[in-house]
Amino acid sequence: MSSQVTDLRGIELEAWINFLRAHAAVTRQFNAELLATHELTINDFDVLAQLSRAPEQALKRVDLAESVLLTPSGITRLLKGLEDAGWVSNRPCAEDARVTYAVLTPAGKKKLEQARKTHVASVRALFSERFEHDELETLASLLERLPQRDTSCD
Repeated sequence: MSSQVTDLRGIELEAWINFLRAHAAVTRQFNAELLATHELTINDFDVLAQLSRAPEQALKRVDLAESVLLTPSGITRLLKGLEDAGWVSNRPCAEDARVTYAVLTPAGKKKLEQARKTHVASVRALFSERFEHDELETLASLLERLPQRDTSCD
């Protein structure tokens, strides 16, 4: 019985390590590609994509930070660079002066459209080179079981 527990821990550890290594390697690859091709980090791309899907292409900065898994200070630094580039602007909230919205600009929308084409092609290539269609369905189903975001503060 104890050897089964040891083996189970072994496979759990192996799965965890493989998951972490795959995430790190894929993130590094996509980040490098986006930087080289579009002068965007993967986090920049994620912010522009989140804003593009939001109503009026605007989100409260605090909500944006949560959706891209950054701290409030991290989102402030990231948005500063996007604002300096002209891809995002600030809009104060009419109802609450303490709240600021990040808004996708027309230049940001154009930048995202350009980056999305090559990024989506890279994602497709990565998966199609390594997995058959049925394997991708299984992988998607398995990963869906993992938490998608931290809900401890909801």
